[in-house]
Amino acid sequence: MKVQTPSRPTLFLLRLFRDVMPMTKSELAHWRSRAEQIPDDELRRQALSSIVNKQFHADGGTVYAAANKEYAPSLVRLIVALQTISDYLDNLCDRCAILDGETFRQLHLSMCDAVNPTAPLRDYYARWGPADDGGYLADLVRSCQTTAQTLPYYHVVQPTVSWYVARYSELQEYKHISPALRQQRLIEWSRPYLEEFPGIRWYEFAAAAGSTLGMFCLFLAATREVAAEAIEAAHRRYFPWICGLHILLDYLIDLDEDASEGDFNFVACYDTPAQARDRILHFARESKRRARQIPFGGRIHKYVVHGLLSMYLSDPKAHRQQSVRPARRMLYTFGPTTFLFYLATRLYRRIR
Repeated sequence: MKVQTPSRPTLFLLRLFRDVMPMTKSELAHWRSRAEQIPDDELRRQALSSIVNKQFHADGGTVYAAANKEYAPSLVRLIVALQTISDYLDNLCDRCAILDGETFRQLHLSMCDAVNPTAPLRDYYARWGPADDGGYLADLVRSCQTTAQTLPYYHVVQPTVSWYVARYSELQEYKHISPALRQQRLIEWSRPYLEEFPGIRWYEFAAAAGSTLGMFCLFLAATREVAAEAIEAAHRRYFPWICGLHILLDYLIDLDEDASEGDFNFVACYDTPAQARDRILHFARESKRRARQIPFGGRIHKYVVHGLLSMYLSDPKAHRQQSVRPARRMLYTFGPTTFLFYLATRLYRRIR
C-alpha cells in the first residue's frame, strides 16, 4: 500500500485543518439538517444533541482521511455517518428511560447493517415503541453502505470491521441495562474473550470494545490493496491497545460527570486513581510501540496515539478534577509531537 500520510507532524496537521476538517464540518451540517426534520420530538432532540455535543468524535475519527487524499471524501463521509449512528444510539440508550437490553440490541442492528453493504434495512425501533424518525437512521445506514462500496478493498476488511461492530453493539446492550445487573453481565460477556488477551482486565476489554477507531483504521486500509495478514496485524495492535487507550481516556475525564449522572464508568473500576493512571500509561506506551508495527498507513497510527493523549488530557474536564489532574503529566512523557498536537487541540477548540 502506498503511504500517503505526511511524515512531518506539521504537514499532517496542515492537511487535517485545511483539507479534512472542512469536509467533516460539511458532512455534520448535512446530518444536522436531516436531524432537524425528525418528526418525533424526543428522537429529534437526541439526534441533534448527539451531533452538537459530540462533534469532536467525528472530527477525531476523520483524521484517517488525512492519510489518503484521493479517498478523503469517501473516508470522511463514511466515518461521519457511522460515528453519527454511534453517537445517536448512545444518546438514546443513555438518556431515555429504557433499561431493556433487547431494545438496545435491536437499535444497534443499524450499525451492523451499516458496515455490510448488502444487508437489507430493518425496523431498528421495533422494540422501542412508537417512533417516527422520518427515515433518519435508515438514511445514515444507507449512506454508510453506499460509501463503503466506493472503497476498492472493502470486501477484504469487512469481516474484521463487522467483528468490531459486533463487540461494540454487545457492549452497548449490556452497559445500559439495569444498574443492578450490568456489571455482572459485562463480566460474563467479556470472560470468553479475555483468554485471547492475557493481562487485560474485563473492564479494559469492555472499554476497548467501545472504540470506533479500529473500524476507521480498516476503512483507510480498504483504500489500497491490502493482504489479510496486514489486517490481522492492525487488528492485534488496535485491539485492545489503541482502542483501549481511546476509551479509557474518555472515561477518565468523565469520572465526575458519570458519577453525578449515575452512568457506568470503566475507569472507576480500578482500585485507586493511581492504579488507573498507571494502567492508562501502560496502554499509552503499548499503543505507541505497536502503532509503529502496523504495515499500512505510515505514521497515521502513531499520530492517532499522540492525538488521543493531547485531545483528552488537554480537555478542561481533566484540569477541573483533582483525581484526574496528575494524569496530565503523561503529556510530557511522549515527546514533542504530543506537545505539538496539544497546541493543535487547543486551537481546534477555539475554531470548531
